[in-house]
Amino acid sequence: MTNATHPRKAPPRSPDPEPAADGFVRWFRHATPYVHAHRGRTFVIAFGGEAVADKGFRDLVHDLATLHGLGIRLVLVHGARPQIQASLARRGAGFRYVNGLRVTDAEALASVKEAAGSLRVEIEALFSQGLANSPMAGVRIPVASGNFVTAKPLGVLDGVDYLHTGVVRRIDRDALQQRLNDGAVALMPPIGYSPTGEVFNLSAADVARSAAIALQADKLIFLLEEEGLTDANGQLVSNVLSREVAGLLETDSRLAGDLAQALRAGADACIQGVKRVHLVPRRLDGALLRELFTRDGVGTLITDLPFEELRPARIDDVAGILELLRPLEESGALVRRSRERLETEIDRFFLMERDGMASACAAFYGYPAEGMAELACLAVNPEYRNRGRGALLLERMEDLARQRGIGRLFVLTTQTAHWFRERGFEPARLADLPMAKQVLYNYQRNSKVFIKRLQAGDPGQA
Repeated sequence: MTNATHPRKAPPRSPDPEPAADGFVRWFRHATPYVHAHRGRTFVIAFGGEAVADKGFRDLVHDLATLHGLGIRLVLVHGARPQIQASLARRGAGFRYVNGLRVTDAEALASVKEAAGSLRVEIEALFSQGLANSPMAGVRIPVASGNFVTAKPLGVLDGVDYLHTGVVRRIDRDALQQRLNDGAVALMPPIGYSPTGEVFNLSAADVARSAAIALQADKLIFLLEEEGLTDANGQLVSNVLSREVAGLLETDSRLAGDLAQALRAGADACIQGVKRVHLVPRRLDGALLRELFTRDGVGTLITDLPFEELRPARIDDVAGILELLRPLEESGALVRRSRERLETEIDRFFLMERDGMASACAAFYGYPAEGMAELACLAVNPEYRNRGRGALLLERMEDLARQRGIGRLFVLTTQTAHWFRERGFEPARLADLPMAKQVLYNYQRNSKVFIKRLQAGDPGQA
């Protein structure tokens, strides 16, 4: 019996969650939309023989197994360059290159076959592991290889016979689809076969591109040994359009080797219907997961259409715009707008959309009789501030004003005066605004007025 004079003590309270745990929960929630979006999709993922030789390849296989477990249909295309070179060295031979292309003679072809066979066994073994306390505990992932690629000889170019070096002629789409439908991971080496039984040494980028096009894959992913595509300042280029790639390759002498091959193959795949191509730095731990389950990723995305679009808002954007405006309304930087008012004025708004998410917005209210327009509701998602989106929206509003023959753009602000001053806005009086705006001025907010002159000769400037 419990002694009434000694009441039972309450259990100790659990400690507050650790910051790391909070970060995990936040990341998991942010990743969930991508889990749903990727399920049932087909990804073709290419990596070099360097990746297989790396001690971290086991971790990459674990990540690939995670993708498979999330319902993603995987086609893996592997290269074999270091393994082929090692085999040739043992034979006392080597590759001959002409104009950057390999000439595959009989001895080199023997090394290609040896390396491809060895890599297949090694990759299959890693996908077969199921040790306790490992990411693949209790998992069984079938791996399917086969003669999926019909190839033809590269032939004679400029008088040079490239012998057993070939190019992809056709992908057996139905056979690949059947393996994927059976739940297997499809494995494709850089080898192709002719109807006459010949074997050809192929480029892994060519195989991956051709497989992605044949399957109309949702993604083609190149895991690169290089850091990826960077600009003149060494900063990662996060997005490039397929139509821009040819120009980049012509003008940037730094683009060579595997990166250039991936760019060419990726651009062609986009043009032929593959929705997205990712160039991902393979050496970054967890790079594949970061690329696929975060909005900004860690690599370069090649698309046929812009990944981030600036466009007029639509009625179904109201919820996203409200989410953008809420933090600024709560801080007092913006006047609160009801959903009903926003729906009524949605044609005044412009939206920057990034991968289905509203990243920034602004509204444009014209007063053509006075040759003026108001820039209002300029808001940027906190995750994307200080990355130029606000300035881009301002530029769009200025262009819109010029197109409509408007020479002055004004803003009312309580907290961002310096930002507008830095972009050419000058302090002004309430009396300088259109009368219709003066009537609506909220004296309790006491907003400051700034005006920017957009073009010379505006009759309202005199």
